[in-house]
Amino acid sequence: MKNIIKHIKKLNLFVIAIALFSCSEDFLSPAPTSVLNAATFFETEADLEAALINMYDGIQGVNSTQSNDNHGIQVEFYLTEMRSDNTRTKSSEGEAAQFESYSVQPTNGIVDDYYRSFYNVIFRANTVLAHLDVATPENLSKIEGEAKFVRAYAYFNLVRLYGDIPLVTSVISTGDTDVQFTRVSTSNIYDLIETDLSTAIGGLDNSSKLRASKAAAQSLLAKVYLTQGTNYTEAQQLCEAVMNSGFMLEPNFKNVFYNELNNEIIFAIGYQEDSADSQNFSAEWLNAVGRSSGVNYTTADVRIALDALGGDRTLYSYRVDTDQPTQFQVVKYLPEEDTALGITSTVTDRTKAGNDWIVIRYADVLLLHAEAILAGGNTTTAQAALDSFQLVRDRAGLTTPVTEITRQGLLDERRAELAFENHRLFDLIRFGEAQNVLSAFSTATGGSFNATDLLLPIPQREINLSLGQLSQNQGYN
Repeated sequence: MKNIIKHIKKLNLFVIAIALFSCSEDFLSPAPTSVLNAATFFETEADLEAALINMYDGIQGVNSTQSNDNHGIQVEFYLTEMRSDNTRTKSSEGEAAQFESYSVQPTNGIVDDYYRSFYNVIFRANTVLAHLDVATPENLSKIEGEAKFVRAYAYFNLVRLYGDIPLVTSVISTGDTDVQFTRVSTSNIYDLIETDLSTAIGGLDNSSKLRASKAAAQSLLAKVYLTQGTNYTEAQQLCEAVMNSGFMLEPNFKNVFYNELNNEIIFAIGYQEDSADSQNFSAEWLNAVGRSSGVNYTTADVRIALDALGGDRTLYSYRVDTDQPTQFQVVKYLPEEDTALGITSTVTDRTKAGNDWIVIRYADVLLLHAEAILAGGNTTTAQAALDSFQLVRDRAGLTTPVTEITRQGLLDERRAELAFENHRLFDLIRFGEAQNVLSAFSTATGGSFNATDLLLPIPQREINLSLGQLSQNQGYN
């Protein structure tokens, strides 16, 4: 059982906290369903600890097939991998097929699910920040750092997916529509993200992998800088700080995913099999959860790339679907045993899997380090960049010494190393290659990609609630 799950179970106030923060129609300011209110609930640091744990529970999401539940990170692959050239649905059915064909509608329930889920996470973080007065002096900086890391993480995902979005930095009342439905420029969102992460770096240590840590905040801030194409030197220094913090690559690529909380993991979202804290996304990738069509199946394009560039990683990246040999499934996060691959499982119901979701791992940081040194250029021969790049390739069995890193080579290496981990779309956008790559991919696969598809629509439900105050992204009706 994961440590954070154990912690949750030990908190007597956790159930109350869940009730207090449960999501309502107005997810930016949910109405308490408990008889307690925020003014009386937060009386001790233990109450605040319950609220901290509740932030991660919001990211974890609810394991269900109910469309009105907040599924959190469990639906993220739809919005990222399935909008890239990496994955698709098995049979082009339902709302999921909108992502692979670049025909996403503002009424898409998965788009709405993720938006409301992560704004609810922001609400939970803001609730913690609103009650720091009950924290003890020795723990104040850590509690603030955790809440600000989580808020920054949520906003970073939202701003990259939806563009200009509402900026909510406090617990707001139901009638505060000016905040709730006013879209703020991405530059202002990034200003908050950077400030929050800087605070987190100053207040956190590296004692946890399932909660915010200093290294997680440093890694995320480095990626924030690279995403904006600024502060390359600072991004390099942040990566190097993480590289000097005791993390290391797992010798065996398989163990990254099947030896949880290993030396490579910097930040992950924990799940527990056969429990309310389980996840079902792994099963959905295997044509399960009662659906007629599996999702996140690999494309021919990514298989060609992995076969050419993956080395030892390829075996643990995709496999043949034994039920349909013409189809290929993602291997990372398998919720079931595969004796041929040496993967064991204790789960009795694969729709209640316990595979943790890895958000940040050391290989990503090493490649970000090389990217920061590349600094937006086309090539680098800097030894520090070569060393980081070579470490990742060596682990994959690709030991031929690298003497130059090209921009395309780095993008290709990130695809091979991080395939199916929700990085590909963001990498293509950050490297300035998304429009070219996805246009060609869409043409080859019968999709209808255009530049406006790089952002998702603002959920129609939110526009309706705003009575027209909230505007829609370009390209969506």
